[in-house]
Amino acid sequence: MEDLGLVAWPPEPVKSGRLVLRESETRDRATFIELLASPEVHTYLGGPRPRDELERETPEVPEHRPGSFVVDLDGAMIGLILLRRATGHRRPAAAGKVDLGYLFLPRAWGFGYAAEACAAALGWLDGVLPGEPVVLTTQTANARSMRLAVKLGFTEVERFEAWDAEQWLGMRSTAVLPG
Repeated sequence: MEDLGLVAWPPEPVKSGRLVLRESETRDRATFIELLASPEVHTYLGGPRPRDELERETPEVPEHRPGSFVVDLDGAMIGLILLRRATGHRRPAAAGKVDLGYLFLPRAWGFGYAAEACAAALGWLDGVLPGEPVVLTTQTANARSMRLAVKLGFTEVERFEAWDAEQWLGMRSTAVLPG
């Protein structure tokens, strides 16, 4: 995956009703490690990484690069939104398009934060790269992620096998998000 090209980074924080999308800071390191070491978060992502490995390898300011937004609720990180150019995507329909990814702490699940944060990130993207198609890949077994993709306006392009599971590839090709 590559960054978003000529997009100015970092942007001003992106605010939604309850959340702020911002670049990562040193204070987010422990939450990044918690997120990446969580078995619940990585149920459909190939499993968690070992905490001791993450402690050694995670930089002081993690994910400090274009397209990475910390999702902040009341001054604390609860998740991560990633927007990357999918140059090396294994599916031709996705290659070269912007890929949306997201991870949220289990304690933040079920409150609509992922939908709110993803919609805000896509709204920001629409402002800096109008009309840019966006892809999203998730396991078909991940019912929550499938519902979120549809809610965000993604439509199925194809299903395929990868990482020992059926995957769903969706695309959002308009610059207008559903209300």
